[in-house]
Amino acid sequence: MSLLQPEPKGDRIGGATNVDGLSEVRVDVDDIGVATVTIPTAGSVGHRQASIHREVAMVWDLLARDDSVRSVLVTGADDEFYCSATISGLKAIPSLDKAATFEVVQRLQAESDQLVYGMVNLDKPVVAAINGRAAGGGLAVALLADISVADSDAVLVDPHAAFGLAAGDHAAMLWPILCGMAKSKLYLLTADPLDGAEAERIGLISRAVSKFEVLPIARQYAERLATGPQLPIRYTKRALNQWLRLGGIAAHDYSAALELLNFFGPDLGAAAAQSG
Repeated sequence: MSLLQPEPKGDRIGGATNVDGLSEVRVDVDDIGVATVTIPTAGSVGHRQASIHREVAMVWDLLARDDSVRSVLVTGADDEFYCSATISGLKAIPSLDKAATFEVVQRLQAESDQLVYGMVNLDKPVVAAINGRAAGGGLAVALLADISVADSDAVLVDPHAAFGLAAGDHAAMLWPILCGMAKSKLYLLTADPLDGAEAERIGLISRAVSKFEVLPIARQYAERLATGPQLPIRYTKRALNQWLRLGGIAAHDYSAALELLNFFGPDLGAAAAQSG
């Protein structure tokens, strides 16, 4: 039985829900087993953004446990893939001298771990259709996908350093493997954005195409993987991800701890003040 059968909830983006409690992230499983995961545009800070962050973290375990799912296609709504990190969102965190902040940061860190471990350990192949801007946790989803297809003009950015935080999430684990240490340091230390075309050139993503081709090409890959030999595909992914498990996970855990520490230092507050 599928765990991800949507119940009708009107025509609101992200309005589909399922027995496991998703209310923002939409999951649709077709007849050949492609699960299309659509992440809604988060919009302003608040409970909805927190809900989206939680659901993006938890959906990978649901997909792993659903026998009807053979491959995953993840994309964003409208013209944004997913941007979970904004300075306005960080400003909304309670004052850093309150215990409430520690609870918020612990929750965010737990969800980050759930996302990273969930995608690394999911044997089913994941294809990302990066249809627009991807930042923070959204960039983690885009780059942890097994095949990533981006709009050539899409903006990819890891903003941690600019926000006064160590680059946690996926960055220390994944970027050096994908594009080497020199390019990793260039973009992670400066928090400079890069477009899809440059991301493909340095090996950060699989392919960069026109905005009109992103979803069709990504879907073709997802369908090929869903109809291909399942155990060879899944075992190949599992073996390749050993590179992430053997050294990358340690780097992720270390960077995540340093990011959490930065929430209680002066740099986050300075970045928020500079942004007005």
